[in-house]
Amino acid sequence: MTGRATYTASEAARALGISLDTLRRWDKAGRIRTRRDAANRRVVPAAEIDRLRRRTDDELSARNRFSGVVRQVEVEGFLARVEIDVTEPARVVAIITREAVEELGLEPGVAATAIVKSTSVMVER
Repeated sequence: MTGRATYTASEAARALGISLDTLRRWDKAGRIRTRRDAANRRVVPAAEIDRLRRRTDDELSARNRFSGVVRQVEVEGFLARVEIDVTEPARVVAIITREAVEELGLEPGVAATAIVKSTSVMVER
């Protein structure tokens, strides 16, 4: 992450794609390093979030990633349909939230990667 040196526990959990309860369990188990601020609230250094993101990326198999370019984004209510033309001879379609589309800045022509896990397709940029 860039910008700030530390993040609140809820911001860190969101950045890592985990629940706040999971972050607390990881802290208790020593899986994530946190500190306490002056008000005794849990804060997470940006470097720790970066470390855990790299670790998660390394744990994913390369065969589960399909890099390509966003072809089309259709937003309807809470969900968005994102179509990616992948560089391999295939096309991956993901149904994700509107919020994720907005946070990732997805629009036709933008480079993105589809990560396939089981029957779900996630999108990263």
